[in-house]
Amino acid sequence: MIPVRAEAAKSTKNAAADRQNLLDTIENRRLLLDMQKPLLKWFEANKRDLPWRKNPNAYQVWVSEIMLQQTRVEAVKEYYRRFLKALPDIKALAHAQEDELLKLWEGLGYYNRVRNMQKAALIVLEQYDSRMPADFDKLLELPGIGSYTAGAIASIAYQIPVPAVDGNVLRVCMRILENDSDIQKQSVKKAVEKLLLQIMPKTNPGAYNQALMELGATVCIPNGAPKCGQCPAARVCQGYLHGTAERLPVKSVKKQRKIEEKTLFVILDEKNAVLRKREPNGLLAGLYEIPNTDGSLNEEQALHWLKAEGFRTLQIEELPSAKHIFSHIEWRMKAYLVKVQTMLPGIYQYKKEAGERPFIIAEREKIKKEIPIPSAFAYYQKYIERSCR
Repeated sequence: MIPVRAEAAKSTKNAAADRQNLLDTIENRRLLLDMQKPLLKWFEANKRDLPWRKNPNAYQVWVSEIMLQQTRVEAVKEYYRRFLKALPDIKALAHAQEDELLKLWEGLGYYNRVRNMQKAALIVLEQYDSRMPADFDKLLELPGIGSYTAGAIASIAYQIPVPAVDGNVLRVCMRILENDSDIQKQSVKKAVEKLLLQIMPKTNPGAYNQALMELGATVCIPNGAPKCGQCPAARVCQGYLHGTAERLPVKSVKKQRKIEEKTLFVILDEKNAVLRKREPNGLLAGLYEIPNTDGSLNEEQALHWLKAEGFRTLQIEELPSAKHIFSHIEWRMKAYLVKVQTMLPGIYQYKKEAGERPFIIAEREKIKKEIPIPSAFAYYQKYIERSCR
């Protein structure tokens, strides 16, 4: 005899599986096919003028799609232009120095993404004669490229009829089909990809994928009422017709972030500032940081920390507090502006223990132009750069 609790869990699991299976039906395929022509017509008339949409090649699509992950379109435009100017092709990306690469990415966050891009560029350089492979499966084999990015490159640059399913596309589909499966689950995304693959237009699939993305970004928006009156798919949208669109898609609640308190030290003399390189593994691995320590230190404790690290403090001033949110961690930062005696640029080996990371003393002008600092420290970076031209 199956226990009641186990039977209930099994029933819930089966119900979720049934909802996912309901995605792949003749009716759902018909709904998505019925909206194709009006959607493409709407896209042609309403698509935003974005720099990566002007005669894009595979490299440009790749750069834009990686940049657009979890970043607003408006914020990406200037990053994209600057990146393409400095690194216009696969070869330039593959041969870029790490500091130059990370400086170009500074402010976008998720630095492993651009590191993976360089790893992929080296593979493309060596194995594909500097040209992104026109093959969905081969694109998937490259570091940092998942099904969405591979689908975007394949369909937009090479007109291969494969879907590109991101959060916007998932939201549009779940509302159109009135499906309440949890879009946080990878199995649901896979089910949507499978469904879309069956109805992808053979002619200009890249426009179709971009149209779905554009609809989700500008009309079928998250966090509020979708603009159903402007939607080209309203006549077939089951969520709109049944009044359930605002409740969809279903998205499980993320785990609560871990709170970490930090004390930062913006250490300056007349021309220089002090930085430190983070550990090669873990959060913000291998990037430059403003010196910091765990906990929220008062002024007396801060002075003690500075003395222990070998700095002769001339002046100390508490700065406004700030916070930075990562995906699973939130930093709550306290900071001090510290004026010290004149320092010589270079490596300052303040501790002798093996494995201790030295401070790096650099000219503030050089920091502004050449040294990449993660956006976690952006609020306090302005105090370093304030006197730079």
